[in-house]
Amino acid sequence: MKISDLPATPLAALRKGGVIPAHPLALDANRRLDERRQRALSRYYLDAGCIGLAVAVHTTQFEIRDHGLLEPVLSLAVEEASAHASSPFMVAGAVGRTDQAVREAELARSMGYHAVLLSLAAMKEASVDDLIDHCRAVADVIPVVGFYLQTAVGGQALPYAFWRRFAEIENVVAIKMAPFNRYRTLDVVRAVIDARAEDRITLYTGNDDHIVSDLMTKFTFKRDGAPVSVRIKGGLLGHWSVWTRRAVELIEEIHERPESRNASEWLELDARTTDANGVLFDVANDFAGCIACLHEVLRRQGLLEGTWCLNPNETMGPGQMEELDRICRDYPELNDDAFVAANLKRWLNG
Repeated sequence: MKISDLPATPLAALRKGGVIPAHPLALDANRRLDERRQRALSRYYLDAGCIGLAVAVHTTQFEIRDHGLLEPVLSLAVEEASAHASSPFMVAGAVGRTDQAVREAELARSMGYHAVLLSLAAMKEASVDDLIDHCRAVADVIPVVGFYLQTAVGGQALPYAFWRRFAEIENVVAIKMAPFNRYRTLDVVRAVIDARAEDRITLYTGNDDHIVSDLMTKFTFKRDGAPVSVRIKGGLLGHWSVWTRRAVELIEEIHERPESRNASEWLELDARTTDANGVLFDVANDFAGCIACLHEVLRRQGLLEGTWCLNPNETMGPGQMEELDRICRDYPELNDDAFVAANLKRWLNG
């Protein structure tokens, strides 16, 4: 499947830009898939105004592959997306070395997904040539969303030379930039411009420490002596798996009313968002409590029954609960509790 084969409506939504949350995994107290709440989460995100869903990614827990849950979880999300009027852009995570990543790409294509978010974490020792061959093999199956994952959670530093060649792969439809590093983010943007791929590759932020600023910045580089500018159009973020309606409103404000705040006010919002993310992602404990804390937010809203993860040792970090209380108290404008409360019964009973 090529980019040209993608349905017009979801592709147009991706190009325009918006919110793509990294979909969590709903489990019951026995750590079994809670299908009712898994569906409710998808309904929440789609009704909140998300332009797509990213499933079987880090926030969904990579361990789903070891528990026979990859296909069921992918299926539930695509069923809810197919029933929704918005025709969202559906992204499935693909991981592992080439054989596994290709199999997961083939599965995603067979289930109606539009692209895969391709993790290179299993290829840390590979050369640039080998990485490009790996990416081309997956792109031969389905459009690819590139993924620059920060080194603190298993990614590797990828040079400009890699991103320049990656951007030349014709079936790359977008790139999620999440190195949590300004220099490396700029490498990706410059590579896309130098490859003359800015119209084909839509840029999304995954830099949870810099969300608002990424979305507000116009990136300009010289090509053939003339300036070429691009914008990051949206975010594919674990952070946006909670308080999602507020994220959608943020994107709408940036796209439609950027003059609604002055530069100082936008930077202030960026700082508040980063502070909240530091708590949600458990930066104080090297990200150990990230998924469990996102679950806790959803539990408090009633979307999840508990914070259980497939790995029983994956829990909130020391002091994280108190810090969550702090950001909920200090930044009430960031939550969407009222939106969830007004719709929760409908999402759960569908």
